[in-house]
Amino acid sequence: MTREALPDADPPAGAADLRAAGVWLTVHGMTEAAPTPLLAERLAVRVRARLAAQIGAAVLIIGSALAAVSAFGGSQRYRPLSLLALTALVVALLLMQSLLDWWVRRVDRRASATLSRRAAHSIQPGWRAVLGRPFAALMVGTFVGGMGLAGSALAVPDRLVRQLAVVLLIGLLGVTAITAVQLRHLLRRPVVAEDEESLTADVIMRVEDARELTAPNVQVTLPMVLAFGAAPGWWRVAAVAYLLVAMGAFVVLRTRSSPSATVARRVMGAR
Repeated sequence: MTREALPDADPPAGAADLRAAGVWLTVHGMTEAAPTPLLAERLAVRVRARLAAQIGAAVLIIGSALAAVSAFGGSQRYRPLSLLALTALVVALLLMQSLLDWWVRRVDRRASATLSRRAAHSIQPGWRAVLGRPFAALMVGTFVGGMGLAGSALAVPDRLVRQLAVVLLIGLLGVTAITAVQLRHLLRRPVVAEDEESLTADVIMRVEDARELTAPNVQVTLPMVLAFGAAPGWWRVAAVAYLLVAMGAFVVLRTRSSPSATVARRVMGAR
């Protein structure tokens, strides 16, 4: 793959990025492929975007915890303001995620514009190919479980628990919306490939990104951070069970599912 210089292009991949691309190819069994500046640049921007998204998730957890603290000890008059602030934080994180997706898409489009030729059988994999039914079921299950916990807390007669449940609902809806934005970008981003090797690498990146989205880190953390200490005993048992089931299912899927390189070759119809 070749990369022509563009007037407003991002800085070219450095030696460290090229080495990282070589390690990535080796890990995925593509030892016959040589790391190129184009692949190194695409991998590097994804690593940085993923790190920024993880920081955003941590900010969401911290913001939800601060809103919960306001529910515990703050003045009744200021509690609605804390919920509005949390909602504004969710909107800001959604905007940040959209900008991150735009950044990755921009790098991909510029890389695509520099290709001297395109793969003869370019494909646009759908969610079944990229994510798979088991991982999709995990995403839906963690959302339903988290919303069920929040809904059951709303039914508790304790006013404080109900206030914490509202904070939990806002946080869960926020992380779900952010995940939906990421998945939409993942499925719609352009295919950047000029041969079979680069096409395989493109699909592998999609599969890896999709599986990363299914990690229920924020979904299982928020109930523990927000309402665990104030909720009744039966709710705490349900929250722990939810955490164990969600994380256990994720670990089982990640360890027993086919490697992303195998999935990519299956998507391409390779034997």
